Amino acid sequence: MRYVPDDALRRLEALEQQSRTSGVATRAEFLMLYSNSLQATGDVQRGLAVADELIAYGRQQRDDGALAKGLLARSYALYQLADLKGCHAAAFEAERVGLRTKDMPLHVHVLITAGQSYQEDGNYPAALSKLQEAVEVARRIEGNRLPLASALNALVFLYVNMRQFDKGWELQQESVAVAKSINSPGRVADALSMEYALGIESNQPERARRALLEGLAVERKLGARQMIATTLVNLADSYLKEHDYARALDYSNQSLKAAIDVRSTNDIATSRINLGQAYLGLGRIAEGKQQFEAGLAEYDKAGDKPELQAVLLEYGGALERAGDYKGAVEAYHRERTLTNEMFAKQRQKDVLELQQKYDTEKKQRQIEALRQENRVKGAELDNRRLQQRIWWLLAVVSALVTAIVGLLYRKVRTANAQLEEKNEELKQQSSLDPLTSLYNRRHFQEFMRGHGTVERRVFGDDTVGALFLMDVDHFKNVNDTYGHAAGDAVLRMIAENLRVALRETDMIVRWGGEEFLAFLPAVSRQSVDEVARRILYTISSQSLQYQGITIPVNVSVGFAPFPLVPGDTPLSWERAVNLVDMALYLAKAHGRNRAYGVRGFANFSQTTMESIEQDLERAWRNGFVDLSVVLGGPHGAPPPAESCGTSNVVQLKAGRKSKSR
Repeated sequence: MRYVPDDALRRLEALEQQSRTSGVATRAEFLMLYSNSLQATGDVQRGLAVADELIAYGRQQRDDGALAKGLLARSYALYQLADLKGCHAAAFEAERVGLRTKDMPLHVHVLITAGQSYQEDGNYPAALSKLQEAVEVARRIEGNRLPLASALNALVFLYVNMRQFDKGWELQQESVAVAKSINSPGRVADALSMEYALGIESNQPERARRALLEGLAVERKLGARQMIATTLVNLADSYLKEHDYARALDYSNQSLKAAIDVRSTNDIATSRINLGQAYLGLGRIAEGKQQFEAGLAEYDKAGDKPELQAVLLEYGGALERAGDYKGAVEAYHRERTLTNEMFAKQRQKDVLELQQKYDTEKKQRQIEALRQENRVKGAELDNRRLQQRIWWLLAVVSALVTAIVGLLYRKVRTANAQLEEKNEELKQQSSLDPLTSLYNRRHFQEFMRGHGTVERRVFGDDTVGALFLMDVDHFKNVNDTYGHAAGDAVLRMIAENLRVALRETDMIVRWGGEEFLAFLPAVSRQSVDEVARRILYTISSQSLQYQGITIPVNVSVGFAPFPLVPGDTPLSWERAVNLVDMALYLAKAHGRNRAYGVRGFANFSQTTMESIEQDLERAWRNGFVDLSVVLGGPHGAPPPAESCGTSNVVQLKAGRKSKSR
């Protein structure tokens, strides 16, 4: 069914009337297959509706098996709709319900889906436990090895993600053998596809390609058009990794035709990106750009912002290797603009959540104030009754009232202190990044707007302020390879290292994503380069130990003294940060693990600030900008520094590696 979904859907629709009037088990199995077939042919919303119908039917019949199958189908549909939270919730509920039945193949099914959900969350220990349990349950099923084939394939994929390649290869042999023993070409194709992934990740490209070619033959014999398109995409990608651009071009054209045939948006977009890389590798820059732009348009139309961001970085790297540095910088600027848009949306969401939290606390304070007021009024009424009834105890009552008022006063004072503490806590939360405990971008912007004199600050000749903008090198590779939890650990480690490298009086900011900004209010002009060197060394000298794996970490840096004064007028802090951002892009484009600094301007009467901002590298080469380059060294070695003035143009090197998908 999943390998030739169009044919499966036609057959299921022919059986629909008969199946809907059958018993609970038959009807439940039909609805699950029907939902999965609709999803596989691209009609995900209808597939979700059928899944919800099955869930309602299972609850109406009080049948855990039918309910679990409906929840599984719903989980798959939500995954395709990019609702991972809803997908995982349905998967975990399906596991809870399915394990109450006596259906052992269903037990395997729900355990696999729960394990894959933990895997997508980055919780590998929980995922490993579930998938190993699924394999053990499947081994005990007699006369049906299909659940074992599914469980083994899922466990091999987890070992690939965990980079435990020895265990993966050991289990892969059994996975292929089981798939061949049940005479299922589709399961054989699945196992060979997993062997490709294992080969690529364990750096065995020839073994990976043999698996792809063998799998392609099986898929063509089976007529699995969607699998054929995906395999052709992977073949093109494997040749791109070896810089065999002619073969990559051939397989990219085949995969594009196959993807269009099955209307697979993702494979169409990826095929065009692969075509763009192949053309650029062959020196056909115009055709390469055309295909890259077509692929980007597909991702943009699908609204896949994270993938669009990753492809723009890949685009910039490919143009850089092809020698089109201007095009590379433009691609990086497009990626940065998209990153800022995504950050702005996230920031708006965070602000709304913070406002909601504040409103809730405000209502609680109002309720507490009303309760306090009622207690005070009650005390006053009691006092009046006592005065009316017991005049002879007036002195005692007066003392009691005094004590009550004192107690109330202390309570009010305590409530006010707690209110001030809450307000201070709320203010601090709105100023700090929750992951790194550094100042956030909003706090820095408010600081600069509230201290306008910072931009006009004048020191002696030897003292300046300074801005440093840092971006983590190859951060997407860390997230893709080790998971987002590892990426978060990298960001926390960099934050700690920046606290070590800089002073307590310096403002360190999480600028957004994998970017950090540091503002030094006062530093020796001669030591600005040294600060950049210290940042590079402090970060690169520390490697992150994560789950038994060593992850090296570097950053690229753009920096400048502040204020920057071209001519007679200082730049605003926004324009200064933008110029430092452009210097950071030069550091990225020229090899990473280095810092580019704007030291000043020369011959400014012959140019304009707008011209410099349009193309910093050209302004540097034309002698209008004085730059300083600080090179990062290998891990554990302090990097040397070199400066390049207006008359000393440094030859740029195009050696940066692109990020692999």
